[in-house]
Amino acid sequence: MPSTHTPAGKRSTVRTLLRLWPYVRPVRTRLITAAVVAVVASCTGLVFPLMLKWMVDGPVADRDPTGVWLGALLLLLLGVTEAVLFGLRRWLIARPLAGVEASMRADLYRHLQRLPVAFHDKWASGQLLSRGTTDLMLLRMFLAFPLTFLLVNGATIVVGMVILLGQDFTLGLVLLAPVAPMVIALAYYEGRYTAVARRAQDQVGDLTTVVEESVLGIRIIKGFGRHRSQARAFRELSHTLRGTELAKARILAAIYAVITALPEAAIGAALVLGTVRVADGDLSTGTLVAFLSTALALRWPVESIGFLLAMSQESATATERYFEVMDAVPEDPAPKSTEPAGGASPAPDAAAETGGLHFDGVEFRYPDAPPDSPAVLAHIDLHVRHGETMALVGATGSGKTTLTALVPRLHEVTGGRITLDGEDITAMDREHLRGLVAVAFEEPTLFSATVGENVLMGAEETAGDTELRHALDVAQAGFAHALPQGTGTQVGEQGLSLSGGQRQRLALARAVVGRPRFLVLDDPLSALDVHTEALVEAALRRVLADTTALIVAHRPSTVLLADRVALLSGGRVAAVGTHQQLLRDNAEYAWLMSGAGTDPAHPDTVPPATHRPAEEAAR
Repeated sequence: MPSTHTPAGKRSTVRTLLRLWPYVRPVRTRLITAAVVAVVASCTGLVFPLMLKWMVDGPVADRDPTGVWLGALLLLLLGVTEAVLFGLRRWLIARPLAGVEASMRADLYRHLQRLPVAFHDKWASGQLLSRGTTDLMLLRMFLAFPLTFLLVNGATIVVGMVILLGQDFTLGLVLLAPVAPMVIALAYYEGRYTAVARRAQDQVGDLTTVVEESVLGIRIIKGFGRHRSQARAFRELSHTLRGTELAKARILAAIYAVITALPEAAIGAALVLGTVRVADGDLSTGTLVAFLSTALALRWPVESIGFLLAMSQESATATERYFEVMDAVPEDPAPKSTEPAGGASPAPDAAAETGGLHFDGVEFRYPDAPPDSPAVLAHIDLHVRHGETMALVGATGSGKTTLTALVPRLHEVTGGRITLDGEDITAMDREHLRGLVAVAFEEPTLFSATVGENVLMGAEETAGDTELRHALDVAQAGFAHALPQGTGTQVGEQGLSLSGGQRQRLALARAVVGRPRFLVLDDPLSALDVHTEALVEAALRRVLADTTALIVAHRPSTVLLADRVALLSGGRVAAVGTHQQLLRDNAEYAWLMSGAGTDPAHPDTVPPATHRPAEEAAR
């Protein structure tokens, strides 16, 4: 499975990481305090070489035991002070950084809920999951370690070099010699590591997607004996990720080789030159010991620059991936207007004309469709009168499900408008709109929650136990009361512990529990046996009598629930009428209701009326 995103070219690491500032700002005081404490702790370590110089040139050279013991005690105190300061730094940043990560994860989850369905259609779930887990973990680690220690180690190196130059300027220049080639090498490897790090993180998202799909689709995999092919696909992705990680390791190895070899060579050269100068009497032994001790104390800050920069690059990539999602434009909850044009309520006659659900010249094409491709829906003019139930009938691919998705604004119309009781749905707040319109989809989705919680999602704030029982009765879902904990029984992920018919009945109960003004049902009875279907239809008639409903239907028994029927063909309304009228007057409708097969020569087309007359189909 290809990654969702392909990086668009080189970007500034610093500029990318600065996008984290709004999340860091509330805890900046503790982070700055922690950084200052860490700088003091690190610089405390540089006092050790100066103490050694004093001891070697003083008490040791003078054979003064008291001075030696005093020096040892001071070194011990310095060590304890350094340890306490580093411990204090960890304590200062632990809680705020956990809060930053939690805040970013909450914002990501909240934003995902507000993004349109079209966004989720394009993105693999594993890619989104990896951004909310792996990438945020990398960002927390960056704020806890590289961000602080790039500053700490940089300050330590500067202070250390000042000390070295102060002890002996010539030897200090020897140690400064590798700086230029190190900077050039790091700049060379930065771009290469960034590209590989991005590729690795995208591949982790792909791998997460495969694992998630394999778990959710385990019944299909086992039912068709596809475990070997799935394992092979997983192994190939794992092998690809392994190759990318090895490429990262090779680049890191090159970086480490440069930043380790050059300073070590400089220290070796300084040791030889310093030893010669001590032998010549130009340099004291204590100064040489202090100089080399300081140089060795700077080894960790210098060598750590490589992996700190590497972690920063990975964090910049994680930041970029995080904000790819956060930058996606969410559904706008704000209404375009709050009253009809002209500022007045519609007249009574106009309200009667526009009441109910009205599709007025509606067109729709998917956002990522080619500009020259035909619209999925074109010139849809349809009026479901107030209190009326209309069935949508059409061949597969005619646009029925897409049309129903436009009513709760799961997709946005690209032309025309839809009104509820005369009010344009684009002028409504989405939360208000979806409180008016209840939906039940052909593929019922249940969550890892109790039966009652799943059903009451349809009217969480207004429904209680009475409404729950009524909705289960309408949907003929009385089986819920016989479950081990009744309606408090956990149904498990995706409701896979239930049968398809049971899931569909709970989804239907969820749609009717709030007694909605408008009801949109996408073939809600397809998974039911004929006896249960008859019972559900009988109960559903009572619900439909008090609401305005649009029902996608494939079977005559479902169509008979409706007052009128609209036939969709090729994304257009081909005919509207009662079931009997369309059986009599429309050959395509009669053929669809007859349940006959398609023309073998043209499986995607409706047989001509002369081949399947309406009168014959109606009998």
